Parts: sequence; C-alpha cells; structure tokens
Amino acid sequence: MTDPTVTIVTPSYNQGEFIRATIESVLSQEYPHLEYIVMDGGSTDGTAAIAAEYAGRLTWVSEKDRGQSHAINKGFKMAKGDIVAWLNSDDILLPGAVTRAVRAFEQAPGTGAIYGEGYLMDREGQVTGRFPATEPFNLWRLAHVRDYVLQQSTFFRRSAVEEVGWLDEHLHYALDWDLLIRLGLKFGLHYIPESLGVLREYPDAKTFSGGDKRIEEIRRVLQRHTGLKRAPGYRAYGLDTLQRRWRAKLVNNVPQWLRPAGAALYLPVYVATTLVIMRNLRDQGLYTEGWASDRLKWMLPEGSGEIVVRGRLPDHIALRGAILSASAGGRQLGRWPLTAGDFEVRFSGPDRKRPFSFELHCSRYRRAWTGIGALGKVTFQLQSATWAR
Repeated sequence: MTDPTVTIVTPSYNQGEFIRATIESVLSQEYPHLEYIVMDGGSTDGTAAIAAEYAGRLTWVSEKDRGQSHAINKGFKMAKGDIVAWLNSDDILLPGAVTRAVRAFEQAPGTGAIYGEGYLMDREGQVTGRFPATEPFNLWRLAHVRDYVLQQSTFFRRSAVEEVGWLDEHLHYALDWDLLIRLGLKFGLHYIPESLGVLREYPDAKTFSGGDKRIEEIRRVLQRHTGLKRAPGYRAYGLDTLQRRWRAKLVNNVPQWLRPAGAALYLPVYVATTLVIMRNLRDQGLYTEGWASDRLKWMLPEGSGEIVVRGRLPDHIALRGAILSASAGGRQLGRWPLTAGDFEVRFSGPDRKRPFSFELHCSRYRRAWTGIGALGKVTFQLQSATWAR
C-alpha cells in the first residue's frame, strides 16, 4: 500500500528573519510523498527572495488574506494530502516528524488528529526546554481547562477537518484550540509520546502580545463548547495574563534599583493568582498519573452504547468499603462496590451518537499530595474510560 501524501502549509507575513529555518525543517523531512505550500500574505521584507531559492520544491502563493486562519484554510483546501498540518513561519519541524505522524495515523485511522511532544526555543533558535503542557488526550480537560496540545506537533486528517468546518476565520488567538476541540468531540485525538515540533517564543509572538483580546477570545471559544460563560480555562489563562502584566509593571520595566521592592510587591500577586490557577487546573478532579479525586468529570467523543471504566484501587484503610457511582445530568447510571486491585465497570451511555459527559463519584478517599503542590482527596487510579468496542 502506498504511503499517503502529507501536505504542510506555512502561513507567512514578513517573517524573513525566521522563515528559512522553517522551510529547511520541512524540506529536509525524509518522507517521499510530501507537499509544501507557503501561503504568504504579501510580505514586504525578504521573505519572497528566500522562498524563491526553493523554487520547484514548494508551492509559493503571495496574496493578501484575511488573517492566519484564512491563509491556512486556503492552503488546506489546495492540499493534495490526506494528512495536513500547518507550521507557522517562525517554528520548525523536527527530523522524522512527518514519518512518525503517518505511522501514528496507521495505528489510529479514525482519529481527527495526532499530536506529540515538542520543545520551546528562543528567538535565536536555541532550545530552552520541553513544551510543558503536553499530556495524553483528555477531552473534558481540552474543552474546559487547557490547550495542552502543541500545535507544532499536530497533524490532521484532512477529511476530518473538512467535516467539522475548517478553521474559524473569525479567530485570531485560539484558532487551533477551537479546531482541536471540534475534532476531539467528533473523532477524538491520538497522542504519541514522540517529539515532532518546536515552538519559537519571543516577546513579539502572538501568544505573548495578545493581552485582553486573547483572553476574551479564549472565553468565547470555551463558552461555545461548554456552555459556561467562565470556564475553568478562561479563569486560568486570564490570571496567567494578569501575572505577566504585573510582573512587567513591578519588576521587568522598572529601574534596576527598584526591582527588589517591585519583586516584593509582586510576590503576593503571584502567590494569590497561582493558587487560583492551580485550583482551576484541578477542577476536573484528575491529578498526575491518573489519580482521581472523589469526584471526577469525564467526557467522551461522539459515540453511543456502553461505556467501560477501568482503574485500580489501592489497598489503603481509608478506601476500604468504597462505592463507585456514575451519573450524568442528575441521573445515576450505575453503582458498584470496589475492592483493592484492578477493577472494570460498565454502564449504558446515550442511545444516539453524540459526545457524552459524565461524573464518577467515589464514596471513600484519602488525603495525599496530588503532584501539583497541594493536598487533595485521592481515590482510585484511572486507567481508561472509553466507549465499549
């Protein structure tokens, strides 16, 4: 069977400082069926001259567009590939990323997108560390709390993107998050523990310069998908922006001799906002390594029929006699006594194909460190919660 064609789209506008590294990272991929399209918005710097050096190896389109999402959509609609991705003109793909993405789709052919690990780098291209937020696919967390998917490590099934309606061209900051939620709700996403891409961080980058407009867009996107006017993710990202703003005012943008006093004034702001951010990140009731609180919220992509929950209950005196129950919309779906060790419970989901949210409640818990710097109610270790196959 012939390997599928993969199309990479780079939206670009006046990024001559970085775009050579981006182009090289794509064209150096050792994958035989690769199409590369650069959608330029009419750059007036040296971008066109750099791209011309690669004539015959990429498709160059230079015309005014309505923004990044419009440029990406135009590229995706031109694409010949069954698998598509976009790579911003200041970011890079890691060697072998395309091949690893193709192999991942072979393992999960029905998924909407695959994503992996990745790194951060500075303006000069020096790697500064791992992208810290990446975690295995968790739909409730993605839709309510956090965009933990590194866009530079993400590849999409083109037909799935078309089916959910392409990128929302009204969005400027959360366009990838919105698309990932829509794909996750309908098809699910597939995580692979391999590094695929690198995000360049610098003060002019969109993520850092968005301010209140970015936070309001995040609020609207999360409300669209959760129905909550102020979802946990909106509060967390808003407070993170507040932290950055006060640090700039009190520490970064003051004379050197005033910085110790500014840092002292900033400290209570940092502590207070960090505590609230961490609380919002715990809102799901899921801690590190899959440990569940006494109440755990979960969400499944489109499906119907029976749901299977697998986990492990530790042999701890505080957990003996534990009862696990599942509920949705105020209706109990099942109730089971648990004993120490591995367990599996099953209950009926909706009778029609749709995304489904439910809550698991455990009657017993123990107090333990949760891995995010706080004591919490800890019960069982969740291994999986899926539609039965």
